[in-house]
Amino acid sequence: MGRRGNQTRNSNASNKNGLKLLIIILAIVIVIAGIVLAIKLFNKESTELAGPIEENKEKLEVQIVDVNSKTRPYAVMINNNHAAWPQCGLQDAYLVYEIIAEGGITRMMALYKDTYPTKVGSVRSARHYFIDYAEENDAIFVHWGGSPQAYSRIGAGIDDIDGIALEGSVFFRDRSLNRAYEHTGFVDLEKAKTYAENKGDARDTDKDLLLNYSAEEVDLSANVQASRADEVILEYSYYHTTSYEYDSENKVYKRSMSGKANVDLETGEQYTAKNIIIYKVDNYTINDGENKGRQELENIGTGKGYYVSNGYSVPITWEKTSHSGQTIYKYENGEEITVNDGNTFIQILPLDAEITIEPVETVDLSGTNVVTE
Repeated sequence: MGRRGNQTRNSNASNKNGLKLLIIILAIVIVIAGIVLAIKLFNKESTELAGPIEENKEKLEVQIVDVNSKTRPYAVMINNNHAAWPQCGLQDAYLVYEIIAEGGITRMMALYKDTYPTKVGSVRSARHYFIDYAEENDAIFVHWGGSPQAYSRIGAGIDDIDGIALEGSVFFRDRSLNRAYEHTGFVDLEKAKTYAENKGDARDTDKDLLLNYSAEEVDLSANVQASRADEVILEYSYYHTTSYEYDSENKVYKRSMSGKANVDLETGEQYTAKNIIIYKVDNYTINDGENKGRQELENIGTGKGYYVSNGYSVPITWEKTSHSGQTIYKYENGEEITVNDGNTFIQILPLDAEITIEPVETVDLSGTNVVTE
């Protein structure tokens, strides 16, 4: 009995030790499983967190231009004689200036950066005050001929590409067009780029972009001075009017000139603008003995204007301190404006021009009330 009792006690002790070991092993397994599960949950949460951040980062990139790019823009003189319509390639420009020229006609200068359409124009001759705006963007100036005043400025050190010397290579004629010969000249910006590189003009730019761009929407309606801007009418002269109609679905302005949709020669699509900057400067006829009616522009100084985008306009100020210096645009509180991500038309008008910015009036379904939106 004594030996059997000892055996029983030893067996019970062994069972207890085995149970303790099993409990310890189970505890270790549970702890390890918990650690593995925690790591998986942490990695999943980190992945989910990183996903939207990366997506948001992609969404917040400015699309109209590469704000980090140091390549120089190309500034192309665009013919705007009514007999030269339609133009080609303007929608690819990130920035376009429209300014009065002789005879009440306007000309445009379209800027392209890291985008090189093979047909832009029609290209027209240079006017010297457009060079101010090429310089403020550190752009290579592209033109087909020019006034004596323009050639004087170019000869003083402006990097340019001239169709007079390069017809048949960088520039070409579209002889299929039913228009006067002087309105048939176009530039291939891919070839212009190659020419500028070979010439040594395609250096890195030493200037920032003229405008501050926001990938997040700039809501002008939040500005206490904001007004609805569904329609913009700019009467440059008896000969020419530029107008915009807001497309609320696509949040852009459809562009027209003198009552006709401003469409592209190749695509047939109407040009649109995301941003419009409007102001007036003094101009007068130059007495150069040639009686061509060429204009001078008093654009050094300060003044007031408007910034229009997404269906609203706000008053702004402009300041340009030198011909090559960048024009600074500010809200009336002194804060520099930030524009929406998209192309911009800068409309510089004579002092006696008419500017109309207004909401659209529509008739409700009953046909009895006029509603101003």
